[in-house]
Amino acid sequence: MTVTVDFRDGDAVVWTRTADGVERERVAGYEPSLLVAGPTDAREHLAAWLGDDDRVAGTGTVERYRSLAAREPSSMLRVDLTRPDAAGPVARRVELEFEPAHCTPWDLRLYDVDLSPGFRFHLDTGRNPALEEDPVTLRIDLPEPALSARDAGGLRVEGNPLADDERDAVEELFDRLRATDPDVLVASSADLVPVVSRRAEALDVPFAWGRDSNGTNAAGDASPSVDESDPNERGWRRLAGENTYEGYGRVGHSPARYSIPGRAIVDRWNSFMWGKAGLDGLLYLVERSWRPIQEAGWASIGSVLTSMQIRHARARYVPAPWRPWEHERFKPVRTLHEADRGGVTLGSAVGYHEDVVELDFASLYPTIIREHNVSAETVRCDCCSRRDVPELGYGICDREGFLPNVLARLIDDRAGFKGAAVEGEEAAGAKADAIKWVLVSCFGYQGYRNAKFGRIECHEAINAIARDTLLDAKGALEAGGWEVLHAIVDSVWIREDEPGATPPEELAGAVSAAANVPLELESTYDWVCFVPKHDSNAGALTKYFGRKRDGSYRVRGIECRQRSTPAFVADAQRDLIRAVDAERSPRAVRDRLARHLRRLDGGDVDPADLVVTTRATRGPGEYEADTLTAAALDRHSHLGVGRSAGQSVRYVVVDDGARERGRVRLPFEEPGGYDEGFYRELLVRAAASVVSPFGWDRDRLDRELSSERDARLGSFGVRG
Repeated sequence: MTVTVDFRDGDAVVWTRTADGVERERVAGYEPSLLVAGPTDAREHLAAWLGDDDRVAGTGTVERYRSLAAREPSSMLRVDLTRPDAAGPVARRVELEFEPAHCTPWDLRLYDVDLSPGFRFHLDTGRNPALEEDPVTLRIDLPEPALSARDAGGLRVEGNPLADDERDAVEELFDRLRATDPDVLVASSADLVPVVSRRAEALDVPFAWGRDSNGTNAAGDASPSVDESDPNERGWRRLAGENTYEGYGRVGHSPARYSIPGRAIVDRWNSFMWGKAGLDGLLYLVERSWRPIQEAGWASIGSVLTSMQIRHARARYVPAPWRPWEHERFKPVRTLHEADRGGVTLGSAVGYHEDVVELDFASLYPTIIREHNVSAETVRCDCCSRRDVPELGYGICDREGFLPNVLARLIDDRAGFKGAAVEGEEAAGAKADAIKWVLVSCFGYQGYRNAKFGRIECHEAINAIARDTLLDAKGALEAGGWEVLHAIVDSVWIREDEPGATPPEELAGAVSAAANVPLELESTYDWVCFVPKHDSNAGALTKYFGRKRDGSYRVRGIECRQRSTPAFVADAQRDLIRAVDAERSPRAVRDRLARHLRRLDGGDVDPADLVVTTRATRGPGEYEADTLTAAALDRHSHLGVGRSAGQSVRYVVVDDGARERGRVRLPFEEPGGYDEGFYRELLVRAAASVVSPFGWDRDRLDRELSSERDARLGSFGVRG
């Protein structure tokens, strides 16, 4: 596999792991390219205009298809670049300087601009960075306070602490790097790379993160030849600074990124896919996307999917558009109304239900895409006039669709990996999880305005077919003698409605055959409780808990599944669910809750189990209201621990009535106490979710708690 690719002085330095060890290859004269489509005179003028740009190595002409739907290739200007990171600046110069002065709007279209360097290199050279030998990994942690204080003390390797003395810890880390010679550094945060390097320099300790120019560990005080313009960098380079972004109403934070000669870095705190699928899942995505492991580690799910699409598009001689321009086509008002709908949701039958069966469509949206040939160039194509999509009347072309071709391998692989995981293969389970997240994103990404190969009509067609599929399934299940208790998009919960009902497996087989989408028996429950909304008696979507026939519990949507819930509250809620299982009575829940409350009120809960986790939507000092998140950010700043909008904040509430940062303590401060009233409210709210299916609302629960307390005090002759 490709461990990493370094770009130096116009060459690409490729580090690979083989059966014989680590190999280093210098690919001389690597010149990536971007493409420009447009009128001949505009392209010729642009080629001459770029002649004095020292980031441009040369120009030429190639034949490519301007889109997936194009029937004939077009001549495009190929702009060869001196280095991969020049593509963006050159493209922006063309857009901001050349086009306004020399072209009419939309004359020029730019392609292959915003590709990550390692991914671009593998595409250009036809090298698959997939695994050949298992990579050697080394896990390195540095606690957050030490990281913020730029202190290398507290370093841990593979979970074990190094020396207490900072100098000794840095020396010991260097010894471990040389002894293990890892391909992948799995870091708690990539920011520890510059912190440790600079502390080593300040302490005059020989240290280097990377491999040397011979492909072996850097040794002694010699640093690898990485960045000759700054020899103090000691074997690392910053690729990008941190930044905060906002999308779809959510604030996110992108951390700084670094490169090390000969080694990849996976930032564990900031890698979604590492957290969901681990190394095995990540390596599978490397194979399918051709993004090297470090780039796959920091990429979003959508970016991984886009990389897969770009690779498949290249095989069709379709470059990746820089600014997607597939506009929404004209449609009547009635069609607009029908198209602007999501999947089917049937509100749950709030309450306690026994002998419930859950059926799920396996990979519903991806399978619809494949079976119905849904793709940007096939939906409402120019060559067919049919009405294939229910409700909307869109036609779908018979030509093999691009998106189904991209997803086919993923769908088949996931089915195989799921089967292997059932047999106990952990790696297969991790790969199945990785694929799941990519498949989950593929549907929504079709309607995303920046999707390179998406179109809103694709999104609408998938939704319409999915609605039709689920409603047909509902009808078949009801005709077979079952009551539908709840349905949402691709899942249905049913209960036998009449004696002699058709077995659910038989009905699922019939529905699968009719829909060309596998309907699988996901779970059979001894009992299930569907939870109402907080502000009404209507059923909340995907909020339920129950006990399966195998004795395990399934919980969705309620507090113990929410990221912000403290561990103590989550554990207590799970205990209350066990009380439901044992007694089938809300009073049993009340009694169990009272015990947890007594423990909380008595100060017997470890504050480490009361940590609240939230995401900051603003930076320190930017909140107008004195919220707990604002208080936690204020405390981070006061203690010198950096936090930005989009990052998670963790805190313990010690006095909710205090002002500003006095309300909370950060976990590493090891708070000695907590605000019993604040956590009591969280615990009672979680308990209300458990008793609500039995008809108890929050007021009823409070009254029952008061009567239980009075009865307990009365047994001691005390009046409450």
